[in-house]
Amino acid sequence: MASQNEGHEAAIRRLLEAQTHGWNHIFSFINSMSLRSAIELNIPDIIHKHGKPMPLHLLASSLQIQPSKAPHLRRLMRFLTHTGFFSLQKLPETSDDPEGYVLTDTSTLFLKDHPFTLAPLSHCSLDPLLVKSWEHLPAWFQNNDPTPFETAYGKPFYDYAWHVPRIFNNINDYMAGDSKLVAKVLVEQCRDVFKGCGSLVDVGGNTGTMAKALAEAFPEMECTVFDLPYVVGDLKDCGNLKFVQGDMFQTIPPPADIIMLKWVLCDWDDETCLKLLKNLKEAVTSKGKRGKLVIIEEVVEHDKADYDDESVETLLQFDVATMVQVPGKERNEKEWAHLFSSAGFTTYKITPNLGIRSLIEVFP
Repeated sequence: MASQNEGHEAAIRRLLEAQTHGWNHIFSFINSMSLRSAIELNIPDIIHKHGKPMPLHLLASSLQIQPSKAPHLRRLMRFLTHTGFFSLQKLPETSDDPEGYVLTDTSTLFLKDHPFTLAPLSHCSLDPLLVKSWEHLPAWFQNNDPTPFETAYGKPFYDYAWHVPRIFNNINDYMAGDSKLVAKVLVEQCRDVFKGCGSLVDVGGNTGTMAKALAEAFPEMECTVFDLPYVVGDLKDCGNLKFVQGDMFQTIPPPADIIMLKWVLCDWDDETCLKLLKNLKEAVTSKGKRGKLVIIEEVVEHDKADYDDESVETLLQFDVATMVQVPGKERNEKEWAHLFSSAGFTTYKITPNLGIRSLIEVFP
């Protein structure tokens, strides 16, 4: 009888745990929306400017919110503190408040002036224009549209959203900050990747943040940013950095020792990527060159020892987000290897040294 009771109690526990797990999934949007509210209220910058642990009443007065909303601000901050976005520190006993809010490493990344700020990505990802795509995800599974975005708007992402100024500007701002961080890691920890390189082309390099950092770190290397005319058309060459207009699916600029692609291939399906990789193969081997590709991308299902559970979840979130907005995907090593060999490359090397992303060197 005792074992039957224990089994029944265990089943009830599992049921309650499953209910909680289900609730967490249902309400996970609260993480994003609470974060967005904190950013729009400028809370990270206000706490940072305060320069020391900031009690709730000072935060409330700095926000100039309605006095009746102060208790609700405490509830928002309690949630964001629990999730690790902010932290609490004890204040001196002479203070009217026992604790004050401080930034964590994560909330620091949402300061407006942080060189690697994530704030533009939050603005973009939670923009109603992109959120609408998710509402069409169930319908997309039952139609032949390439993406839920096209189900929602009748046009591909790059033909529609990319030409909406607030989306374009937020993506540009985020990519510039991210490129600064990636370039910092490459320059400080991966210099051998560029050893002996006389020329580099950053394909889809946007406004040139990455190439500029590499051009400064390696003054002997000629760096070229290659992107669409409306992206680089007004940008001016400077020293060993120049800008070239064009379409990467048509032709790649003159031969280079290194062709770099950061977060480009994940936006496209295998057929399109294969076409691009064949163009790249020609560019790094023409006129007697024996160059290589340097690709900055995620590699899902890679060695689990390289990633904790949160990192794996983030990788998979990127994959589903890619599925919803553009016709691309995050790839595992087997999928990358198949693309490279199909395009005529012989070997590759994956180095997982960029957080959830890897540096992939591909050789002809």
